[in-house]
Amino acid sequence: MDHSAVAHHTDLMTITRYVLNEQSRHPESRGDFTILLSHIVLGCKFVCSSVNKAGLAKLIGLAGETNVQGEEQKKLDVLSNEVFVKALISSGRTSILVSEEDEEAIFVEPTNRGRYCVVFDPLDGSSNIDCAVSVGTIFGIYMVKDTDKPTLDDVLQPGKNLLAAGYCMYGSSCMLVLSTGNGVNGFTLDPSLGEFILTHPDIKIPKKGKIYSVNEGNAINWDESTAKYVERCKFHKDGSSPKSLRYIGSMVADVHRTLLYGGIFMYPADKKNPNGKLRVLYEVFPMSYLMEKAGGQAFTGKQRALDLVPKNIHERSPIFLGSYDDIEEIKAVYAAADEKKA
Repeated sequence: MDHSAVAHHTDLMTITRYVLNEQSRHPESRGDFTILLSHIVLGCKFVCSSVNKAGLAKLIGLAGETNVQGEEQKKLDVLSNEVFVKALISSGRTSILVSEEDEEAIFVEPTNRGRYCVVFDPLDGSSNIDCAVSVGTIFGIYMVKDTDKPTLDDVLQPGKNLLAAGYCMYGSSCMLVLSTGNGVNGFTLDPSLGEFILTHPDIKIPKKGKIYSVNEGNAINWDESTAKYVERCKFHKDGSSPKSLRYIGSMVADVHRTLLYGGIFMYPADKKNPNGKLRVLYEVFPMSYLMEKAGGQAFTGKQRALDLVPKNIHERSPIFLGSYDDIEEIKAVYAAADEKKA
């Protein structure tokens, strides 16, 4: 019997153990961040369980209300939002919460207040639930400047100020991808243990990829630079193989594939959505943060995505994110177009 192999198999790095190890590197740490993350993890487990039995529990279908984005809310959207709001407030470590589903930011009562702000999309891609396509939760964490007087400016910060970001994907397996500023790690939920186990340590996105991901149904409304870049993906002038198109329509799933396999994910501005479609605070920033920490890049068509300073909590932006070389290529296309205009 190979005892070393058995020992390795039983020496499981859970997400709790990982976060505690990270905490020990900072002697000044009081454990607040660890407690906050444990409440986010609990929310992810709850939503994972709800997604898995959605059809049986009749949670599929519209809840009859419309959220602030004008999108009809699914029952699971409503449930997921309630779960995360309650989990985050009960942690006693948050001051302000911004959710895709709520028009206004939530300011936590002073008696239950902590030093963090959390921005999140409780259930991204929920229109895909009816056909069992992967959906997910996206989140980002900021530090509040003054716990006694938290203001909206505490969340209207550039993405480069994020302390941590991540997403949890509910698909064939439940996977939580997290960065606390020191690399990107992936944890898979072991249903028999009820624990997230480290399965993808130190994720690095390939420097260049063979996949591009975009909704080509919007091509008629794209600007010239996006159209030119996508044309290059399909018809390489040097005779090399074209990139493959992969598009799921669930941001978490598309970005997850891009992170692991490389390539580029795009949601550009177009004539219908001149400011882009994806929300800056809880979609663009967390995913851009993870991409950069994994060695990739994120670009809005004008600037580095994490340098954006949002003016309102539901602001939108175009986004191009993925492998370093692929983003360099689209940056060059936009730069050439800008030179022409000048």
